[in-house]
Amino acid sequence: MTARSLRSGEDADEFDVEEALALVKEDNGAAHRAPAPPPQASGAASARDAHHKATAWTEARATAARAARAVTRSARRAPVSVRLEDALGLTLAAPLDALTDLPSFNTSAMDGWAVAGPGPWAVRDEGVLAGHAEPAPLTDGEAARIATGARIPPDTTAVLRSEHGQTDEKGRLHATREVVHGQDIRPRGQECRSGDQLLPPGALVTPAVLGLAAAAGYDTLAAVPRPRVEVLVLGDELLTEGAPRDGLIRDALGPMLPPWLRALGAEVTAVRRLGDSAAALRKAVTGSDADVIVTTGGTAAGPVDHVHPVLGRIGAELLVDGVKVRPGHPMLLARTKENQHLVGLPGNPLAAVSGLLTLAEPLLRTLAARPAPEPYTLPLRDEAHGHPYDTRLVPVVLRGDSAVPLHYNGPAMLRGIAAADALAVVPPGGARPGQEAELLDLPWASAGIGVCFT
Repeated sequence: MTARSLRSGEDADEFDVEEALALVKEDNGAAHRAPAPPPQASGAASARDAHHKATAWTEARATAARAARAVTRSARRAPVSVRLEDALGLTLAAPLDALTDLPSFNTSAMDGWAVAGPGPWAVRDEGVLAGHAEPAPLTDGEAARIATGARIPPDTTAVLRSEHGQTDEKGRLHATREVVHGQDIRPRGQECRSGDQLLPPGALVTPAVLGLAAAAGYDTLAAVPRPRVEVLVLGDELLTEGAPRDGLIRDALGPMLPPWLRALGAEVTAVRRLGDSAAALRKAVTGSDADVIVTTGGTAAGPVDHVHPVLGRIGAELLVDGVKVRPGHPMLLARTKENQHLVGLPGNPLAAVSGLLTLAEPLLRTLAARPAPEPYTLPLRDEAHGHPYDTRLVPVVLRGDSAVPLHYNGPAMLRGIAAADALAVVPPGGARPGQEAELLDLPWASAGIGVCFT
């Protein structure tokens, strides 16, 4: 098998990924070397041994979250002060306490008249507009034109809406319906008092939170910094423009990963294309100051798959070395420095997506202190074929109260995921029509803050 056929075979049905992982372990150095099988062991036995060492899908996700929690306890993840215009999508690192009463003065809730005592009322010549100093008090039997948001004159009984009042030929104001004391007045402190906690630490900064913070008197917010991510795209066969030609293919992951990572809460500091060079990969990894390094391709066992050997040579700690999931089985997670991790994604596009949602999502979410999404299930409308002993992630669209599995869901295909709303978590053996399946929402389909890719 050539290097290129080995790379393109990642997670393909005809390629034995478990056997490839066993070969990878043999090339990783003493720190990560799998025990050599006895001379009589068959290739199938080696594959079974490698598969046994792979991490279950749910445990791989939990491991990624635990790795991030260890980092968040260090000084490097200290909160930062961020101006409101830059805080969207961050997580509050401190309570959002009101810096003022809201509203900070008695305010008119409607356009109309501020009235004092029973009517009819004599109407002042001067009206009351928003943004002006406190007006003079009203006396019983007196009214003043008032705009929404304007300060209520002292001794006002109620606000009479424009549509509920009329003036007679003498210019006196009459109510066309009963006037209730305090109606259409927003009293000072109705929403909150100064010092009240409006939101707890850990709340996601949405557009509404930005509005609330501004109303409460904030110019900056104490927030958890975005984890900084550097993307390393590996592979000599990748083109950055034009149609595939001469055995070369377009790089799909370079354009796809940065906005997806931003949707997961990351700040993408660089996207670098290294080709198939162990020396370049080692230099890039050891020289990076990112919180997370994401590599694409090179996680299998071919002669140009350098991720495992490089991690072994720099003394990285493999936390997850293969996951029992299809596509994406040869993904990995390593601790490269005390506060730095590397997520190794397979080179096939849908397999890389699987790695994103399995390892990168819980890692980045925890580093960004975002809350974990509530798990939910929907019945599958159609059968979803499974793997004999691995979890399978299948693109689906949501139709009413069910999820419809999509075609074009091979590890090298993006056609299915491009049309999908979510990925269904299919257990080993598959799922029958009507069977409940856990769903992983895609950022742009979940109506959450994740749709903000910038």
